[in-house]
Amino acid sequence: MWRVRRVVTATDEDGKSYLLSDDIAGNYKEMAGMDGLFLTDLWETNGQRANNKGIEDAASRPVHLEPPDGGTILRIVEFPPDKNWRGKRDVSDAFSSIGAAHAPLAGHGDPMMHLTNTVDYIIVLKGEIYAVMDKGETLLDRGTYLFSVEPITVGIIGLTRLA
Repeated sequence: MWRVRRVVTATDEDGKSYLLSDDIAGNYKEMAGMDGLFLTDLWETNGQRANNKGIEDAASRPVHLEPPDGGTILRIVEFPPDKNWRGKRDVSDAFSSIGAAHAPLAGHGDPMMHLTNTVDYIIVLKGEIYAVMDKGETLLDRGTYLFSVEPITVGIIGLTRLA
């Protein structure tokens, strides 16, 4: 697993900023049955406005796939090569382990295809990844499904749609 330095700042009661923590990110999860597929959550917001007051760590909670309604998640995901799992595993346990049993697309030819009510910004940090749609494959673009041929690490910022 790729260990990531996480620096968190806060604001005191006088409005002065300070360093709250500087450590290796500790909120991570390997998805059940998916050896090598790690999610490391760096931050989560619970609404449209951030609140930097206090010492509560917004990423100190169980790892789950989707952010709260109107919120965001900043996450790093490490994907193992598809050959490590494709055709060998039932991925329903993997999605259930991150609170997303509802997300896989039933009857789809690719077991990792899933649908969420989020906007995801994905930045490839290490490796290569292909975006695969129902009809062909292409570079990353909006509305794409992803699969990994080689080990890859990506940064994802997930945002829920606002009603």
